[in-house]
Amino acid sequence: MQRSLRSMLLVGAIAAALPVACTAQSPAGTPIAPPPSAVPAAPLVAGLPDFTRLVERVGPAVVNISAEIAPRRSARQQMPGGEEIPEFFRRFFGDEMPFPGMPQGPQGPRGGMSLGTGFLISADGYLMTNHHVVDGASRVKVRLSDRREFEARVIGSDEQSDVALLKIDGSGLPYLRSGNASGVKAGQWVVAIGSPFGLEQSVTAGVVSATGRANPLANQQYVPFIQTDVAINRGNSGGPLLNTSGEVIGINSQIFSNSGGYMGVSFAIPIDVAMNAAEQLRSSGRVSRGLLGVGVENVTSDVARELGLPDTNGALVNNVSAGSGAARAGIQVFDVIRAVDGRPVMESSDLPPLVGARAPGSKVRVTLVRDGRQRDIEVTLGALEAVASAGGGAQGPGMPEAPASAAGANALGIGVRDANAAERQRMGLAAGEGVVVSDPGDAGRDAGIARGDVVLRVGRTPVGSAAAFDRAVSGTAPGQARILLVRRGQATQVLTVTAPER
Repeated sequence: MQRSLRSMLLVGAIAAALPVACTAQSPAGTPIAPPPSAVPAAPLVAGLPDFTRLVERVGPAVVNISAEIAPRRSARQQMPGGEEIPEFFRRFFGDEMPFPGMPQGPQGPRGGMSLGTGFLISADGYLMTNHHVVDGASRVKVRLSDRREFEARVIGSDEQSDVALLKIDGSGLPYLRSGNASGVKAGQWVVAIGSPFGLEQSVTAGVVSATGRANPLANQQYVPFIQTDVAINRGNSGGPLLNTSGEVIGINSQIFSNSGGYMGVSFAIPIDVAMNAAEQLRSSGRVSRGLLGVGVENVTSDVARELGLPDTNGALVNNVSAGSGAARAGIQVFDVIRAVDGRPVMESSDLPPLVGARAPGSKVRVTLVRDGRQRDIEVTLGALEAVASAGGGAQGPGMPEAPASAAGANALGIGVRDANAAERQRMGLAAGEGVVVSDPGDAGRDAGIARGDVVLRVGRTPVGSAAAFDRAVSGTAPGQARILLVRRGQATQVLTVTAPER
């Protein structure tokens, strides 16, 4: 009897200790998720790949590159140091070569030996690597996997794509074939072969993490990077990223790192972008890119609400260059570009690669949204180089002030003033264009507005005087957000300001 009583008490204690979820029923009487299937689902992944045959076949076409870099002066010395950018895209040289963008010390940039990787793309000795591996090189040496060494000529090099085309004298050389970079998908296996830290023919493998990645910290807005988790280190730069068929789908170029070493995030230049640059370098020694002539940024939820957009997809136009193809076609500030020739633009970084891949003078169909309506506009592209060399533009904060004109209290609490004639000329403003911020106020400061910024528009309404600005923001309720088109220096940006409580 006592044993039965103890058993009953034990069962009761176990039942009391069970989680409520074990016995509770959902309010609707149905489970929150479907129960496990009685028949196990077929596995989506089975086994691991063996890359032995792939490496044996493609390895001989992967080469080691050493470039002698002459001492030179560089504007990079003035760029912020690593402690000011805790995480950034890094490119890798040999041990004697400093990172681009890192301070060089009081003695200035120095020469040294740049070590990297490359790969042959033709039997007669054309090969590809990164621009930063051979940039400024006075002599380039290429060593094949069979230990043969060649002096290489730099046919051409393009900083914006980070692609260089080299040539060695030879025939019957092993070479790699290009794959379809547009078909690359997240999750597929990829292989890198290179010379990390000078260790030639090193093989690493991983998967594609994402495609179409933008690099916000280098002058490579025209490259939609392939992101992988393949281990990339110093000396891997310029080496091939291969699919499981042994085809090149990218050129390993950069990593994202806190420490300067591999941290699981690597980036490769898609091979179609690289080959387009290489063909132009071979034929003309330079790379030309199409130019739409707009400045763009991402669409925020506040901007989407103000413009009546259904979502935040697309590239918001914040500037249209005078005389550009976009200006001639009628593209306007606050238009939202959603596609180019039918290829979707989900965010602002998607637009430059789509446009830059087209030749200057070609026509593209730009799909955009304006005033809630979608429309297609045909644009004839200009040439990127023509604008890149142009000077002028605004001078930014710190310019001499004109006498205040009706600057002061308004619904946003932002003090503005008219610009005088000298300021307009200095800042590139037309008559009746823009007002200068004299006091951003708390709301403006929180939104990122600074004294000396120029407000060009309130929503779609242009403002050319302090009185016009006050009228444009009048009626804004406390807590209501308004979007302002703001210029600082040569950059234009859309900022959202929330009206303060009165």
